[in-house]
Amino acid sequence: MTIETSPHDVKDPADCADMTEVRVGVDHVDAQIVELLARRFGYMDAAARIKQDRDTVRDENRKAQVIANARKAALELRIPQDVIADMWETLVEGSIAYEFIRWDALRG
Repeated sequence: MTIETSPHDVKDPADCADMTEVRVGVDHVDAQIVELLARRFGYMDAAARIKQDRDTVRDENRKAQVIANARKAALELRIPQDVIADMWETLVEGSIAYEFIRWDALRG
């Protein structure tokens, strides 16, 4: 179930005075994250279309770079690096699995 909120209903975290306001903010941010993830998976569609060799779908060097970039951004934003790195591990592995499915579907 999605909770519809107007950006005007969303307060800055420092301005939240109760849990309802916090939850509205969290739900709003979560919806934005899902929209960004949809765009990210669109890039996986593009990668599957562009890569000619199935063996290039998994690129461990690129995976390490993406996770390191997320870890660095977390450090700069002063949020838990290990949590972000774990999330990105899951995100990248899920993206690779999705790209394999899309690669196979395009050439199947």
